[in-house]
Amino acid sequence: MGTNSSADASAFRTAALNGQIGVDPDAAQTVLNKIRRGKDAVENLLNGSSSLAEAPKLGANPVGQAISAKFSQRADGGGDSYKQALRNLYTQYDQAEQAIVAAMGHYKQIDDDSARALRGKA
Repeated sequence: MGTNSSADASAFRTAALNGQIGVDPDAAQTVLNKIRRGKDAVENLLNGSSSLAEAPKLGANPVGQAISAKFSQRADGGGDSYKQALRNLYTQYDQAEQAIVAAMGHYKQIDDDSARALRGKA
């Protein structure tokens, strides 16, 4: 059984935004930078993907025209298209970025709460 990375990214983001996760900002900065570079790369691919939707010239016969139209739709349309796959990947990068930033923000609060709890037991 496979995993759904989109659902995983969303769950991670939700947990981080709800304050359930804290990450040391110094330790997470490298990961955050990699996520941002990946997100930028996908955005660049998305910006250039419209040229892929140009229908190839496969002749004037009905079969060539049908294949040409199908190719164009698969490149730029919805569903299983290349462009939709890039949109999905961009969304996952965006959710991961938001989660890491939120978790970095919650780190100090979680650390302070833990210290307070330990002081109360000492």
